[in-house]
Amino acid sequence: ILNPISLNHWNTFRKSFYPEAPLDPEFSPTETELRIKGIMEKLDQLIPPRPFSHVSSTTSATHSKATLLSPQDTYGRGDQLDVLLEMRDHLGRRKEYGGDFLTARMSSPALKAGTSGKVTDCNNGTYLVSFTLFWEGRVSLSVLLILPSEGVLALWRARNQGYDRVIFTGQFANGTSHVNTDRALVLNSSAELCENLHYRDQEAFYCVKPPCVPCEARTHVTTRNANISYLREKEWIIFRRSYMGLEIMKDFTSIEVLPCNKSTSENIEAKCQLGRKMTFPSGSGYTVKRRWIAAFCKQIELNETKNINDCLKRKLIYLMGDSTLRQWIHYLPKVVKKYVFYFYFETIVAFRAGIFKTHVLLDAERHILIQWKKHGYPFITKNLFSVKDENYIPWEIDRVAGDNDTAIVITLGQHFRTLPIKIFICRAINVQKILKTENTRGMSQNAEMFSDFHGYIQNLIMRDVFVDFNVGIIDAWDMTIAYNTDNVHPPDYVIGNQINMFLNYIC
Repeated sequence: ILNPISLNHWNTFRKSFYPEAPLDPEFSPTETELRIKGIMEKLDQLIPPRPFSHVSSTTSATHSKATLLSPQDTYGRGDQLDVLLEMRDHLGRRKEYGGDFLTARMSSPALKAGTSGKVTDCNNGTYLVSFTLFWEGRVSLSVLLILPSEGVLALWRARNQGYDRVIFTGQFANGTSHVNTDRALVLNSSAELCENLHYRDQEAFYCVKPPCVPCEARTHVTTRNANISYLREKEWIIFRRSYMGLEIMKDFTSIEVLPCNKSTSENIEAKCQLGRKMTFPSGSGYTVKRRWIAAFCKQIELNETKNINDCLKRKLIYLMGDSTLRQWIHYLPKVVKKYVFYFYFETIVAFRAGIFKTHVLLDAERHILIQWKKHGYPFITKNLFSVKDENYIPWEIDRVAGDNDTAIVITLGQHFRTLPIKIFICRAINVQKILKTENTRGMSQNAEMFSDFHGYIQNLIMRDVFVDFNVGIIDAWDMTIAYNTDNVHPPDYVIGNQINMFLNYIC
């Protein structure tokens, strides 16, 4: 796994840029440009070049081994448990460098309990995995090799090589018919272009302008995957399902955890607050009987109609992001029956297009308004969606007046995985409020575009960009590992716990 990067001294700037295509001649290379270059250099240092000649020299979960450090007959609740990983390749040879993408989980299926472990890369082919024993009973440990370091390097190089793995098609209204043209962040075309420029934040995208049709006639966009790969031919074998997400062999069985008086999250008295740092050595929390319990603050259970309504009374909640955040606005009416649900339609469109429109929950009696808007470009879907109300999050935030009864929740990530990481960095530093991290997702057949490695890097970036801001983190990444859902759209019991964490921040 890759250790967190330190970008703290870069967290106060808001402008961004694309050096390949300057947007305005008045913008010359500035401190902002140097800072973004610096972020990229830091990320490159996390993933240095590795030798790769054949799949047999890559890390093997079968030949690697997990060993319990300082084993005991029993452990006490609140103890820390450490596991040493020694990595070997498919020929049984000891690995001499790190960089593997690993996830660690502790679980008790009978209790429906789980938490993630912290993985520290020693950069010599060994890793230290640390678990906090949050609950009593018998627990099992597992460490998955999601990708070997050679696969990590291949994905990093491939991701940052091109913008054309996804084809964006813009639709223009031309009388009673429609005209389709290419749309992209970077267009190598001699044709006349329609430009959408965000000068303040230095972000842009472009459409090829159809002949005799004004740019203002652009109405909809759709996307499809291009048959393009930047992986080398010999690298493709690493991304076969038989090589990804495999459990590392271990020389120990399950572990018995006894009651103990040591400090755990249940002994914490501090309320969940924006800007509060997480202090436990592993995991931001854990789940028992499907209930998420934060490790760094004292939660109140807000899962009944009355206490949810009391919490949200007179509040304006703005949800800005992708479909994983849209799940929140679909979940709440199942719990609070009095909320009135609205779609905002500009025109009469099919329901499948309507799912991308603004969604609103309203309780007029208690003066509660909850609104979801999808984030702006890039938005990846084969369905046609309207761009007449393009939702560029930094602008949406600027339009919100804001007071003590206003909260903004942001999630970015899934739709950015297919594009160079610079695009994500630029967007991340242009938004700040309450942050929901990405969910993990299942093993994709197209790892080059959708691997959780991309999400993990984006998770690191978001945490570093937001570290000095007074924000709360809803750690959906940690939650989905703890729940072992492996689904980009997790089930309702996970969504309910994400919302409960949010309500604890604002109430």
